[in-house]
Amino acid sequence: MGIKKYKPVSPGLRTKVTNSFEEITTDKPEKSLLAKKTRSGGRNSSGRMTVRQRGGGHKKRYRIIDFKRDKDGIPGVVKTIEYDPNRTAFIALVFYADGAKRYILAPRGIKVGDAIMSGEKATPDTGNSLFLKDIPLGSEIHNIEMHPGQGGAIVRSAGVYAVLTGKEGRYAIVRLPSGESRRILINCKATMGKVGNQDHSLLVIGKAGANRWRGKRPHVRGVVMNPVDHPMGGGEGRASGGHPRSRTGIKAKGQKTRNRNKYSSKLIISKRKK
Repeated sequence: MGIKKYKPVSPGLRTKVTNSFEEITTDKPEKSLLAKKTRSGGRNSSGRMTVRQRGGGHKKRYRIIDFKRDKDGIPGVVKTIEYDPNRTAFIALVFYADGAKRYILAPRGIKVGDAIMSGEKATPDTGNSLFLKDIPLGSEIHNIEMHPGQGGAIVRSAGVYAVLTGKEGRYAIVRLPSGESRRILINCKATMGKVGNQDHSLLVIGKAGANRWRGKRPHVRGVVMNPVDHPMGGGEGRASGGHPRSRTGIKAKGQKTRNRNKYSSKLIISKRKK
């Protein structure tokens, strides 16, 4: 995959960097796998704004993704690689031998015509979904389940991957993209390989209007507000209002927000990198 830069014929194009979409094979999604996607604009059921800086943006339809990969033992073939406006990764349309069609996250290097499979009969090749107990140590994996049968919940963004580093009894030890190492039940599923679209982090939107297309409204800094509106507001001139913090008082630097008594703390071997 590659990226595309533009001639600076306008201020918005001067710094803009977009995806070249070389991997994309079609711009028409599978109609049977589309769903309606509504937006709240940051308003709750009473119509009051509860989340700021949301609203507008281009209309989207949701692509139903098969995170569970539960078509065990049934071979499938990749038919298309498509863009999904709801996520950073690309998606792949798979036709299974029993006639079913499913969208999956497109792993890096997968192509149209490649065969994939899930379950115990699957080999540890890119795009195949296996139980952690069947995956070789040192393998790069993504779309990892946290609970058996739940469906992949972590490691789903563009370009990311986790590494299976060990197995202890009924747990597998996985090193996540954040640097955290943790135990996950060995009968959870994961997909082989890295998530595709690895150059997503190199993109530059180029102008503020591109964020409006995405449904993001302007963000106002706390220090320019009044004391009644923000803990960092007030003061003479450009005086800052103390330690950086959110509107609700949560400090931006160093304050721990994880619940000490969270049940999964005993499964974490080493915390994420700071």
